[in-house]
Amino acid sequence: MFGQFARKAPEAPEPVMPVLDLSGPRLSEALDALIKSAENEGGVERYIDALKLKSSLFVETFGGEAWKQVSEESFNLACAFIAPARRRVGEEMAENGMANVRLGLGALLDGVEDTASTDQRMATIRAVFPQDKQFRWVRDLAAEILHFTHPELYPLMTRWIWDVNTNSGVLREIWFSDDLDNLVIDVDDNYDAFIMLRQELSQYLSDNGVFKDVPFYVDLLCAQVYGDYISARGATYLRTDFSTPEDPMEYCRHMLGLDGVDTRTGRTKLKKADGTPHRVADATIASEA
Repeated sequence: MFGQFARKAPEAPEPVMPVLDLSGPRLSEALDALIKSAENEGGVERYIDALKLKSSLFVETFGGEAWKQVSEESFNLACAFIAPARRRVGEEMAENGMANVRLGLGALLDGVEDTASTDQRMATIRAVFPQDKQFRWVRDLAAEILHFTHPELYPLMTRWIWDVNTNSGVLREIWFSDDLDNLVIDVDDNYDAFIMLRQELSQYLSDNGVFKDVPFYVDLLCAQVYGDYISARGATYLRTDFSTPEDPMEYCRHMLGLDGVDTRTGRTKLKKADGTPHRVADATIASEA
């Protein structure tokens, strides 16, 4: 009888999305460079296919309930395609095996359909591991697992896309400013910022005739932007992973982990604790686009 007087529960306020001031000319330059650089290697579509294969591997390894039963071998193979993680994860495996990894995967992937909890789940997986510089790769690991397992739900949220703590990444390189060297961007590196960045880049690509596999085209465009940044600075960042920087697509392959496995030998880029390379018996992933 009192139903008509019942108070409605207050609705949660809509999140205030960040405003991103991106540079059209810088994006145009990066897209033109990407298309031109990929021409001699089968075109951009070959790289899109490679990213699809990587996504298929991640869905098989972490999708649905698979993450609950993931083996160390399967986890190591996935990590071979995550450039920031593959040089560090071998030490973690040697010391703790899959113990922390399983805890972290549970924190990250339980409730993965709820994107509103993304930042909380990302923080929780990072808290499973020690909080020092040696474990900064955990954020990148989590970001790549989310993105390549659920590419429509999650943009690529790695540090090289945007890291507010170091004021560095793709976002900075495509920001509209005449003075990038002294620029400090007041945008957090949370889910809302990354999803807004992907929306902006997706719209830019659509305006330039890209209507299919847009999430992966965004990945490639971002890799091209950051690859140009690395190249301009003489490859001092991550230089130990590059052997022929004159290859115009090498940086793209590296940033996206597409150089993870030598399909002829099964040798991967993942390093064991003793420094020897990890190998797989079945190297069917066409990782070298």
